[in-house]
Amino acid sequence: MAKLTKITTQKKNKGRYNIFLDHGQGEAYGFSVDEDVLVKYRLQKNMELDEATIEAMKQTDTIHKSYTLAINYLSYRMRSEKEIRDYLKDKEVDPEHVQEIVTRLKKEKLLDDQEFANSLVRSKVMTSSKGPLLLKKELIEKGVNASQAEEALEHFSFDKQYEKAMKFAEKKMKNDGRKSFRQQIQNVQQTLMQKGYQRDVIQEVLANLPAEENEDSEWEAAVLQGEKLLRKYQQKAEGFELKQKIKSAMYRKGFTFDIIDRFIEEYCEE
Repeated sequence: MAKLTKITTQKKNKGRYNIFLDHGQGEAYGFSVDEDVLVKYRLQKNMELDEATIEAMKQTDTIHKSYTLAINYLSYRMRSEKEIRDYLKDKEVDPEHVQEIVTRLKKEKLLDDQEFANSLVRSKVMTSSKGPLLLKKELIEKGVNASQAEEALEHFSFDKQYEKAMKFAEKKMKNDGRKSFRQQIQNVQQTLMQKGYQRDVIQEVLANLPAEENEDSEWEAAVLQGEKLLRKYQQKAEGFELKQKIKSAMYRKGFTFDIIDRFIEEYCEE
């Protein structure tokens, strides 16, 4: 048995206390505990403590410190269960303690994968251009199961997806104004797919974009792209070969044969 001889507050951490014990050989530092552990075991001067109790207190304090780490990690934003487990593992917390902490956080409603998923989707809808497929992938990578991810994505309605996708498409078309109309449309479709929008949303967006190119804008784009190609190829080819190279390249860029022939006639004829 040991007698608790003194309790002092740590200078740099007012929430922790140093416990001094006398095992029959005079007072000496024993261990330190958090305030919650101090209260739980009702520690006070002159208490008699056996070794089993001392070890139990140390264990409780270790778990409490790990729990405090988890609470601090949660203070920045909501986390998934997997994120919490991975974080505590990185902090070298004992696996048994991790399970105990996760159970406690769930009981205290501080850890809930469904609420986490719902919150993440609502936030991403407001702050990012990601479509539902990318959001689902992100949720699953964070440990949310597929059914929870699907339920969360109900917060991302078709109308909201269409609104965001259309806004992005219009911006993309504007930025790609120096490209052919066909290439602009292809770029919109490809980019929306890469951003995780579903086929039905993409089809709806494409159906509501301008049905055909503006003739003047298309010609300006053709001249711009054609002149670049002319500068690129005229050092290596001439005559018929040069024209064929330019025709092929302009066709790949989405220009019609009428536009291409007009450019060739005006800019490549000797």
